[in-house]
Amino acid sequence: MKIEKENISLSQLLTLLINFLLGSAIVVGVGGDAKNDAWLAILLGGLIGIGIITFFHFFIYRFPDKNMFQVFEFCIGRKITIVCTLIYIVYYLYISSRVIRDFGELMATAILPNSPIEMMSLTFCLLMGYILYLGIEVLARTSEIFTPYLFGFFLLLAIFLFASGSLEFKQLQPILGEGVMPVIKTAFTELAFFPYGEMIAFSVIYASLTNKKYSLRVSIVGVGTATLILSVSAILMIVSLGADSVARSNFPLLSTARLVSIGNFIERLDALVVFIIMLGVFIKGSLFFYAGLKGLEYIFKLPYRYFAIPISMIISLFSILVSVDFADHIQEGIKMVPYYLHFPFQVVLPLILFLLVMWKQRKIKSKRKGEQDGTEQTKSSFIKETNKN
Repeated sequence: MKIEKENISLSQLLTLLINFLLGSAIVVGVGGDAKNDAWLAILLGGLIGIGIITFFHFFIYRFPDKNMFQVFEFCIGRKITIVCTLIYIVYYLYISSRVIRDFGELMATAILPNSPIEMMSLTFCLLMGYILYLGIEVLARTSEIFTPYLFGFFLLLAIFLFASGSLEFKQLQPILGEGVMPVIKTAFTELAFFPYGEMIAFSVIYASLTNKKYSLRVSIVGVGTATLILSVSAILMIVSLGADSVARSNFPLLSTARLVSIGNFIERLDALVVFIIMLGVFIKGSLFFYAGLKGLEYIFKLPYRYFAIPISMIISLFSILVSVDFADHIQEGIKMVPYYLHFPFQVVLPLILFLLVMWKQRKIKSKRKGEQDGTEQTKSSFIKETNKN
């Protein structure tokens, strides 16, 4: 069956990247190990993220219309690629379920405590399934439409925090009080995998871009913008709550928003934070979901839309079964996922693919050169024989 070609514009790519990187990172907070230097660790992590997205563009320039699974097939053949694809499908869907669990815990704990997390997860996943059934273009347009509201709400939150007098900038001091090593360690051992390494999901997205010439520039702008927002949010959380309170809080940005109180009239800006978090989680969960669906499309050679609704129910189920409670969920995400999942799937396998692509293309190039040299020798021999005659 013919697979339908979909198109994503550069502006849509930009908004997808921003929302993806904010995603669950802004829910639970990042860079906490660097304490009051978390914002510096995030800025350094952003530089790593730019390096990661540049690395992925290596494949785009060589295979402009192929996704990651098709590049694997080019290197190692379809049979072995099917095995690698199955493994990546499990990885993508597992991470999608973890992202949904982050949002479910936020809603069940802080926003709707009397609502069962199972129903919120199922509703959210069915919405993701419906959007992707309509196509990745619909998800991209959704991101493009709502991202300006994200910027507006984030700016409002910062203004209201300033106006309420809840910020104490001395809590940022001393800057680099414990040296530069905690910042470097946090950036390379935490932020390099989450959220920046998770951009590997875009290795499936880039094949749908309409204009690949400027995709790297737009991607760098997207990573930089998301890094700036994460860094500013880390500063707001630290100067309002303090580094120790941020570390203890399950949802530090929500706790920060609840400090806003202007004239006993403007208070409890939970809705602004929930919108920012909901949009990011929806885009991130959907993109991992889409990457898994594209893997199924590659294996079964059927449009991924066929799998959207059934797989959304599976993600909903595993978002509940993935951990016993929120503490277990966070512990698993910190101790196990980066080393046993993120490292092999974000670093080891892409590097192997990079080496295979280099070897395969060099082999093809040398073969063509040999054929060209052989053709030239045949021509010169023919000319010599003709001259003799």
